[in-house]
Amino acid sequence: MSDFHLDDRIYKVIGEDGFDRLCAGFFRRVPVDDVLNTIYPMDDLVGAEHRLREFLVQRFGGPHRYSEERGEPRLRARHMPFVIDKLARDRWVQRMEEAMIECEFGGPINQVLRAFFDSAATFMINKDG
Repeated sequence: MSDFHLDDRIYKVIGEDGFDRLCAGFFRRVPVDDVLNTIYPMDDLVGAEHRLREFLVQRFGGPHRYSEERGEPRLRARHMPFVIDKLARDRWVQRMEEAMIECEFGGPINQVLRAFFDSAATFMINKDG
């Protein structure tokens, strides 16, 4: 986390538009990614994008719509139906990194998001390999 605790204020800095652009950039990459397109249901990419966006908005200081719609995040439990190994984790982080670069948020915001994505993606691993 940055030295000025940007973590809980990212929403105030990048707003809805920033999270819209980040998630859109990520999900544009999913259908053409040979690893991620086997994990994400191609018939629900719009729903998956919405859920990720709402989760990130809430996590980084915005309205709590995610919890209002879906209850507690329970990220690991919600991802158990999907096989997530180190390759999938690394690819997810790579594609999110590409989306962040595309958004041009800047160093401090990217640092906070990068640290969160790295940690959260590692936490989702549920299969060796």
